[in-house]
This record gives sequence, C-alpha cells and structure tokens, in this order.
Amino acid sequence: MSQILDQGTLLFASVAVLVVSLLLQFSLRPLVPQSRVVFQLEQVDRTPAAQEVPNVPEPPARPWWSISFYTPLLILSGIYVPGTLLVTNLIARLGAFGAVFQRDYSPLLACASMAWAAVHMPLIVVAWFAPIQVLAAVAAIAYLYFAVLMFFAVRTVFGIENRVAMGAVCLSIVPLAAAVVFWGPLQFILGWVASPFFLFYVFYYLGGEFRSLGSGLRRSQNFHRMLESAAINPHDAEAQYQLGLIYQHRRQYTAAIQRFTNAVTIDSRETDAHFQLGRIARQQGRLKDALSHFQTVVDQDEKHHQSEILRELGAVYIAARQYQDARNELSEYVGRRPYDSEGLLYYGQALEGLGDAAGAREMYARAIEAARTAPRYLRRSTAQWSRMAQKLYNAKK
Repeated sequence: MSQILDQGTLLFASVAVLVVSLLLQFSLRPLVPQSRVVFQLEQVDRTPAAQEVPNVPEPPARPWWSISFYTPLLILSGIYVPGTLLVTNLIARLGAFGAVFQRDYSPLLACASMAWAAVHMPLIVVAWFAPIQVLAAVAAIAYLYFAVLMFFAVRTVFGIENRVAMGAVCLSIVPLAAAVVFWGPLQFILGWVASPFFLFYVFYYLGGEFRSLGSGLRRSQNFHRMLESAAINPHDAEAQYQLGLIYQHRRQYTAAIQRFTNAVTIDSRETDAHFQLGRIARQQGRLKDALSHFQTVVDQDEKHHQSEILRELGAVYIAARQYQDARNELSEYVGRRPYDSEGLLYYGQALEGLGDAAGAREMYARAIEAARTAPRYLRRSTAQWSRMAQKLYNAKK
C-alpha cells in the first residue's frame, strides 16, 4: 500500500478495475442463465380451452455478476470509498470531512481499486475450470482478503491505530449494505452516470473539480520524490528526517527507524530524529534504547518540542517502574504545561506508583478536565487520554 501511495496512479488503478471486471464478466458468462425462451408448437388446437393464453414461464433473473463491467468502479468511487472515508473520520476524528475528503479520497481510491483488482484476478481463472460451488468458496476467501487489504490501506493512508483501522473496515460494509437495499434505483442511476453524453458534459463543465480530487495523491507523490532526490545528498539530514516522518505516519516503523538513524548518522545534532527514535523505541517496548535517545535530546535541548521530552522521559520511567524518576520529570513538565492531559495522566500514574492515591486521583481529574476543555482541533489526540484517566479515576473511588 505504501508503494501504491508513492508510485501508483489513479488512472492505472481505475483501468485495472475495468479490465479485471471485463475479464471476470467474460469468464462468468457461461454461468449466466439464458433469458430467451423458445416455444415450439407441435399442432394447433381450435378448442376454446386451448385458445386460452398459455402460462409463459418468466425469464430467469439475472444473477449479481451480470452487472455492467463499469459498475464495480462506480461503486468503489461513488459509494465504498466515500463511505469508508466518512466512517473512518467519525471514528478517528481526523478533522473536517471536506478537508479529509480533498486530501485522502484519491489515495484511498487508488489503494481500494488495486486491492479489488488483485482479489478478483484469481476468480477469473477459477471461473473457467471449477464448478460454481468452488467459485463461491473462493469468492468468500477473496472478499475476506479484500477486507485485510483494506485494513492495511486505511491504516497506511490515515496513519491510525490498528483497532481503529479494523473498526473502520468492519463498518465500511454499511454503505455497501445500503447500496444493496436500494440496488434497483441505484442501478438505474449508475447506468445513467456512465452514459457517454453525461460523462462528456461532466468533464466539460466540472473537469477541474474532478481533477482536483486526484491532487492529494499527486502532491504527496511529488513531495516524496523531492525528498528522495534530496536524500541522495549524503550531507542532507533534514531530507532523511522528513522521509522518516512519512514512514512513521504510515506505521512503517522499520523504514522510519532507518531514515531517522541515517539523519543522526549524518548529523548527531539532529535532535528531532533522536526524539522520534525514542518515541518509536518506547512504543515497541525497547525502554533502554528509548531512554538513550531521550537523554540525548535532553542534553541537546531540555525544552525540545515544547518540553514534551520531559513527558516522554516520564513515560519511559513509568514503563520501567522507576516511579521516583518519573515523578521528577513529570512534575517539572506539568509545571511548564499544566493543561496537557497526557502529561497529567502520566503524572497521576507516577504518583500512584509511589503510593500517593490522593495525588494520583487529583491528577486524573485534572487530565479529564484538560481534555474536556481542549480546543476542538485537539479533541482527537486528547480523547484517548481522557478515557484512560476516567477509567483510573473511577478505580480510585
């Protein structure tokens, strides 16, 4: 998915969906029942009873796979991807939906289209050589695999946690279920949208608007290519650091660690790279490495990142059960930033580890209040600390 974001194009992904859909239609054609019924009259009976209108059997209903070859692309681009964007934004609180849609629609559509084409390619082969029962089993496995690919796509595009990405993919079936319920009128609308005349006028009058939907993917690719070009310079630590931030956002920690390490190798005074290496090490449970990087940051700039280095050090000491050291760091941090809910939560945990139950309860209450009164644009980052503080506060009642 990361390579699709860096090197893929929305045009190639769309053409892949159309080609695979067309091949799938062709391979499934023998399974579609014939809709034409031929009647052959052996003889004519003139009796009144024989002249009644015969019971003509209804033509067999068209199965689900007999839809037009362009329908999957329209469903992906018009229903599934916007629905997934909306669900993910509601769960993860990514920001205003319009801004999120403008930025992430084309990257997510490219990933979803490539995933759809990949999982349907085996079905083309199976449909030629296997009975319909085997095809149904393979199709079930293919759609489960599509859900797995979409989990990685959502996590990579938005940089969210695994459980949030999993919930978003599970709930993304809701727009598809709604499409199934209203499939009759929706199929008519999709056929009308795919009309060449409609597409011509849409492109003529709204071409600029539709081209802007792909700008998010193009901008990120251009920025990534610029950084890769700058990283060729063996003395450019900043380019290495910026590439590391991209991989860190995508949760590709191995690549991020490599880029940050390159940055500190080029310039040992690259404080930001040391800070990010320490954060990744703490998340992965490598407390010794995290402490080493954070200590380097403190030695270079004690107030780095608005003094958040003290908070990160306190979190490492809490994980190592060195509560007195954690208290020393966090008390100073809370004195500098008294309304940071994460720092207040950690300070409460340090006090709880030292046996100060009343002080811990007070810090948890302050963390809850700080998260509640935080600006709206910070609500996403403070919500998890508020929930943790509320849970620990209730446990102290």
